[in-house]
Amino acid sequence: MSLASIPSTGTFSDSKRHYAILDGLRGVAAMMVVVFHMFESHAASRYEQIINHGYLAVDFFFVLSGFVIGYAYDDRWGKMSLTDFFKRRLIRLHPMIVIAMIIGAVMFYFQGGSTFSLVNDTSLWQMLLILLIGITLIPVSPSMDIRGWAEMHPLNGPAWSLFLEYVANILYALFIRKFSNTVLAILVFIAGCTTIHFAVTNPTGDMIGGWSLTAEQLQIGFTRLAYPFLAGLLLSRLIKTVHINNAFFWCSLILIVVFSIPRIGDATTHWMNGLYDALIIIFVFPLVVFIGACGEMKTVISEKICNFLGNISYPIYIIHYPFVYTYTAWVHNNKVSLSEGFPIAIGTIIVCVILAYACLRLYDIPVRKWLTNKLVSSRQP
Repeated sequence: MSLASIPSTGTFSDSKRHYAILDGLRGVAAMMVVVFHMFESHAASRYEQIINHGYLAVDFFFVLSGFVIGYAYDDRWGKMSLTDFFKRRLIRLHPMIVIAMIIGAVMFYFQGGSTFSLVNDTSLWQMLLILLIGITLIPVSPSMDIRGWAEMHPLNGPAWSLFLEYVANILYALFIRKFSNTVLAILVFIAGCTTIHFAVTNPTGDMIGGWSLTAEQLQIGFTRLAYPFLAGLLLSRLIKTVHINNAFFWCSLILIVVFSIPRIGDATTHWMNGLYDALIIIFVFPLVVFIGACGEMKTVISEKICNFLGNISYPIYIIHYPFVYTYTAWVHNNKVSLSEGFPIAIGTIIVCVILAYACLRLYDIPVRKWLTNKLVSSRQP
C-alpha cells in the first residue's frame, strides 16, 4: 500500500473521501507544536519562547476535529448506532495512545533531575501503575503525580488533549449531533464570548493549560475545547465550498505565521496577548479550515506532501513529548544553551518524525485494520 493511499481518518475502505489539504494542515500544526515544545526547554519565560504561540495548535486541532466529525458522521446516524460510533473513534485514536504511554514509560527514568523532581523517587511499581492507568486515558489527580508537573497523564502530557477529544466525541454522540444549526450557532456564540473573556482576564495572558485534573486547569481545558469543536462542527454543516487556488500553501503560511508571532505586550498588558489568542481561535482557525476545505490538490507532489503530513500528524503529536521531557532534563541538568542544544534538538525532531512514521506503518495501521475487521459491522456505511 502506497503512502498516498493510507487513509488518515482511520476508518479505511468504508470511509468518506477525506479532505487531503486539511490532513496536510493538521500535519503542519503538529510539526509546529513539536518545535514549540522542543525550544520551550530553553525559554526562561513566556516572553522568550521561540514559536511563541505554538500552543494554539491544540485549539486548531479541536476546530479540525469538530469539522471532520460533523462531515464524517452527521448524516450516518440513521444507519449507525452509538456503539458503532464509539468503536470507530476508539479504533481511530486509542492504539496510538497505548504505544505513546509505553514510550513514555520506557523513557521515564532518563528524565530525572531538578526539572522533574519526582522521577528519581518514583518506584517501578508506581510508574507501572501510572502506565496502566494512562493506557485507559483515565486522568490521574495531582496526588498521583510521579513527575512534578501535576499532569493528568504524567508519562505523556499531551494526552490531556486526547482526553478532552474523547469527552467531545461522547457529548457529540449523545447530545450535540441532535442540535439544530440555530441552537449550535447560539452555543458557538456563547463559547466564543467565554473564550474572549477568559483570554483577556487570565493572569497569564494566554490560553496555555488544560493538562491537570484541577478546577483551574479543567476550566482552561474545557474553554479551549468548547468553541473550536462547536465552531468546526457548525462549519461542516454550513460550508458551501468554492474553488481557492494554492489553498494548502496559503493556509500553511497562515498557520506558521500565527504560531510564530512573538509574545504580544508585557507583564502589565497581559490582556493584549490573551486577545490575540482569542481572535486567532475564533476567526483565523475556522477561516483556515474553510480555505483548506475549498482547495484542491493540483500536483502529485502536493498530494503526497499532504498525505505524508496528515498521516504522521497524530502519531508525532502523541509520541513526541517523552523525547521533549528527556531533552528538557538534559538541558536543565547540564545548563545547555540554545546554540549548544540546537543540533540535538533538530536531531530529536528528526527522530520523532521517523518514529512516528514507523509507529504508523508497523503498528497503528495494522492494529486499526485488524480491530476494524473484528469490531465494526460490515453493514456500516
